[in-house]
Amino acid sequence: MIQLKLLNFGSLNIDYVYSLDHLVLPGETISSNRRDIFCGGKGLNQSIAFAKAGAKVYHAGKVGQDGKLLLDVLERHGVDCSYVQTIEGASGHTIIQVDRKGENSIILYGGANRMITPEDVTEVLSHFTAGDVVVLQNEISSLKEIILQAHDKGMKIIFNPAPFEQKLLEYPLEYIDLLIVNEVEGGQCSGKTEPKEILTTLYNRYHTAVLLTLGKEGAMYYDGDGMESHPIYPSNVVDTTAAGDTFTGYFANALLTGSTPKQALELASKASSITVSRSGAADSIPYYAEIQEQFGE
Repeated sequence: MIQLKLLNFGSLNIDYVYSLDHLVLPGETISSNRRDIFCGGKGLNQSIAFAKAGAKVYHAGKVGQDGKLLLDVLERHGVDCSYVQTIEGASGHTIIQVDRKGENSIILYGGANRMITPEDVTEVLSHFTAGDVVVLQNEISSLKEIILQAHDKGMKIIFNPAPFEQKLLEYPLEYIDLLIVNEVEGGQCSGKTEPKEILTTLYNRYHTAVLLTLGKEGAMYYDGDGMESHPIYPSNVVDTTAAGDTFTGYFANALLTGSTPKQALELASKASSITVSRSGAADSIPYYAEIQEQFGE
């Protein structure tokens, strides 16, 4: 199996998850049935997803003095944390509501994730070369600098612009090799609402391959050569928190290591169906061996 040398320059968050009968409405106060504390952040989740899918993953970012548990969980899942700095102050964190149907809403506080400087970027990227892969999301600072410097080094760039902000459209997205968006983010980036139009608009605008995840409707991919789609696999939904990050890690790793888009979509769909059947974020992401066992591959 081909193994990537992959750098995830991404967020590290402590997730405070509250179990509720329903998501809180404006002006409403309700009681939580339970509170759990998990390690998360789109960066952490995607690093673990890539590692469990078989990639050699290096994580770069920053945590606060409360961040040891974040580093511990990354290392436990095989992620190299050599490029994570511990600084004074608080790590990023989220407050996540999860209702009895498994739907969620999330409040994000950036903390140490927003303290990454252009100088930090230069130092970390000095350890990587052309052909290596960098994965990005929109939960850290200095994203534009990472894209520019990684492109100059000849690295492949995967970008998941979540959560979406209008300023992202000012970034050099034409340097991205794989753009990963859900239906909402895809609409915000493209100005379109129909999935095929989202895919073709983004491809024509930035000349990048695009993965579009559609929740219960599955996922679609377009790279100019052909459009592929795949439905979800039925699952007993417990918590959807890390489903998209699981899909990202498994799909991208499969595609970059020689699978066809159709094969990558199938594998990522299987992985995500296991993730949503479990509580939490990082720990809910399955290992490749679990997918083989459940689906008989």
